[in-house]
Amino acid sequence: MADLQDPRSFADERSESRLYVGNLDLRITEAALIKMFSPYGKIISEDFLWHTRGPKRGEPRGFAFIQYSTKEEAKLAKEKMHGRLACGRPLMVRLASEKYLEEAAAQNSSKAGCNTIKSGTTSTISGQVSRSAKIAATKNKLKALDEERDGAKKPKAS
Repeated sequence: MADLQDPRSFADERSESRLYVGNLDLRITEAALIKMFSPYGKIISEDFLWHTRGPKRGEPRGFAFIQYSTKEEAKLAKEKMHGRLACGRPLMVRLASEKYLEEAAAQNSSKAGCNTIKSGTTSTISGQVSRSAKIAATKNKLKALDEERDGAKKPKAS
């Protein structure tokens, strides 16, 4: 039984109701994030992380933390939102207290990618992408944005 006077027991309970939400598209706002996660319980805090220095200062970092009032609400949100597409990207949702075991398992399995889905287990891995695949996807997106920008500058020939 947890001692209510022990600050560690409060911290454990709090970390079990806190979610890490990663792989966020940079177009997702704090309000949109709260709207996506509020159906699963009472959100008591939300930490949307921003770059604080460097060339990306003021831009979102692509991840956030959401604190629910209970660990049951957090677990429900994790089950419902992990792997769900938001702006074309699969969300990575896990308890903030969890270690990176799922990511390590996904990277160590042969060719783990977006299509890897293990259903019927409590620790599902869906939407997990290797680091090199994420880098390649980012490079492709930057290239497409450059081409789009260059196309907008040049008048189209009739």
